Amino acid sequence: MTTTQAHSPSSPPTDPPGGRPTDPPGERPPSRTPLWDRRFTLYFTARTVSLVGDAMMPVAAALAIGALYGVSGVGFVLGTWTGTCVALVLFGGVFADRLGARRMMVGADLARVLTQGVLAAAFFAGTPPLWLLVTMAALAGAATAMFQPGVNGMVPLVAREPQRANATLKVADALAQLLGPALAGLLIALTGAGTVYAIDAGTFVLSALCLALIRLAPKGAFPQADSESPGGSSLRRDLRRGWFEFRSRTWMWAVILIWVGYGVLLFGPLVPLSSALIGARLGPNAYGLAVSFLGVGTVLGGLLALRLRPARPLAAGATAMALFTVLPFCVALGAGLPVLLAGHVLGGGALAFWSVMWATSVQTHTPPEVLNRVTAYELAGSVSGIAIGQILAGPATAMASPARLLLVSAGACLAGCVALLSVPAIRTLRRAAPADDGESELPARPHED
Repeated sequence: MTTTQAHSPSSPPTDPPGGRPTDPPGERPPSRTPLWDRRFTLYFTARTVSLVGDAMMPVAAALAIGALYGVSGVGFVLGTWTGTCVALVLFGGVFADRLGARRMMVGADLARVLTQGVLAAAFFAGTPPLWLLVTMAALAGAATAMFQPGVNGMVPLVAREPQRANATLKVADALAQLLGPALAGLLIALTGAGTVYAIDAGTFVLSALCLALIRLAPKGAFPQADSESPGGSSLRRDLRRGWFEFRSRTWMWAVILIWVGYGVLLFGPLVPLSSALIGARLGPNAYGLAVSFLGVGTVLGGLLALRLRPARPLAAGATAMALFTVLPFCVALGAGLPVLLAGHVLGGGALAFWSVMWATSVQTHTPPEVLNRVTAYELAGSVSGIAIGQILAGPATAMASPARLLLVSAGACLAGCVALLSVPAIRTLRRAAPADDGESELPARPHED
């Protein structure tokens, strides 16, 4: 998942230093510019093939690792991956701003080819030991920490209209969530988990190739971040600059603070607990089908975000997130399969719409030269809660049933939406003006290569 200075509750927010001016009330949106040029097509392809492989992983982990080591094993492996990512993602943001997001993403993809290939071989050979699963999860988490900050930062580099690009990518994510889990469940039943991990390794190969083929602005076309600061750039100075930009935006740190709570109480325990409940009651194929219907909802949410351009995107996104409450609620109550699938559709649509509003707000209200670092800070905050929630999911079942814990998750989701809308800086943040104001050139962005 993924926030300017404090705003008075009685006045509309102003843009942060380096942000774009907001649209004047009543202004008609400018004519759309082409989205599918060579750069965006390659980036879209890279993300899509990688997302298909990634979408299979939660089901593979929940079913394959769960069958060997139980809910605690699933939570520990997932928590190790997430925790390592959180611990290193700030450095990933600095390196992405220094070296270029594309370079970091290619290197991270190649590293994950190795980790997923090792796991594929281990599952093909027999029963992989828990220490190997945890070790590969830690290495994959480190690679993800180097990759993820650039995901947000690359969008303005390859697309003139970030919201359209984000919504299109979210639809691709949704289609991956629709195809991946069902495919993973089928492959595990027919061939075993090794095939799923081997396919995931192959998707990283294709992703790295597509990213390597993208050609961006030549080196020197844009100013290097912090190049004019006394004494040049240093790791500590880069981290401090990113932290300053992050904490100076009340809407950003307030959202992340709420998202930490979401991670611990909602998103972290959701996969281990729901997979155990649905799998025990309806079978493993039903869980894969439910996650696929989450993808159906994500498609619908992404398509809605392609059409709607709310004046206050975070307020609209927070309102939509209230619908996500239905997902853990129907799992906890043991709803029948049709209701369960409908709940996943609503949850996927709500989360997708919020994600597009959030990503676009971060991209368009953050100075380009520090976007990767700011993204790293918001990732570190939001994902840290998920790591805690994943690790605690197993031990928590000793104190309460998975169904009761998911009822807590549903309540936390609704309370978080109320909290989001109660913060004036979040509720009143306005949509930024489009990047393309009728000129043919892309707006100035940090250099890549």
